[in-house]
Amino acid sequence: MGPESRSARIRTLVAEQAARRGDRVGVVDVCTAAVAALPVGGAGVSAMSRTAPSHPLCSTDSVSGQLEELQLTLGEGPCVDAFLHGSAVLAPDLLTRDLQDRWMVFADAALEAGARAVFALPLQMGAISPGVLDLYARVPVRLNAEEMADALAFADLATLVLLDARIDETGGPRDGPVEDLGAYRAEIDQAGGMLTVQLGVGIEEAFVRLRAHAYAQGRRLGDVAADVVARRLRFPPDAEPDQAGEDP
Repeated sequence: MGPESRSARIRTLVAEQAARRGDRVGVVDVCTAAVAALPVGGAGVSAMSRTAPSHPLCSTDSVSGQLEELQLTLGEGPCVDAFLHGSAVLAPDLLTRDLQDRWMVFADAALEAGARAVFALPLQMGAISPGVLDLYARVPVRLNAEEMADALAFADLATLVLLDARIDETGGPRDGPVEDLGAYRAEIDQAGGMLTVQLGVGIEEAFVRLRAHAYAQGRRLGDVAADVVARRLRFPPDAEPDQAGEDP
């Protein structure tokens, strides 16, 4: 399955979960859809940062809730490693010796909570890493290539949803659900590309500047990206990271 058709299918599954709740798409819908689509028993998302306290955002059941709390409290586990290294961490069986040695406290605590396998997928867009998606199973599980690709697509969508929701928390307008998450991602990517030209920086720094401006203005990331793409907003090369001006 191609990446575009996979992404479209994942977006549909998540949108259906949101429709059942009668609300705009949230990270809880990504978690619920992932559990329904993958051979796992539960899922959770934690907001993570190198500069602010990390905290669980959602979980689909009590076991996944315990796993989120355990990892953030203990400071070890797949979730912590995925965030620190920026890559997926797969633990298909927590009873194996190498995983017991790797997470001496977490492995036993997770087994006691009812998890035998844990998969942690970092949420990333450019240099921005707002959190981690965790999946768990009560039995040993290995994700095949298709399942792993789906899991990564769920993580990619969770990144978009979380970034947009966190802008809302600063007081920006909540004007309904993101109807087309594919177009939303494309517009953010396009804005990032335009900023690399305006600022003479790499794509990761461009994303940081875009995000900083959205935070500073209390606006949604997608709205700021739309203004950049429409050339309503320019970022002078010598401006502070969160500063930009309207085009005349």
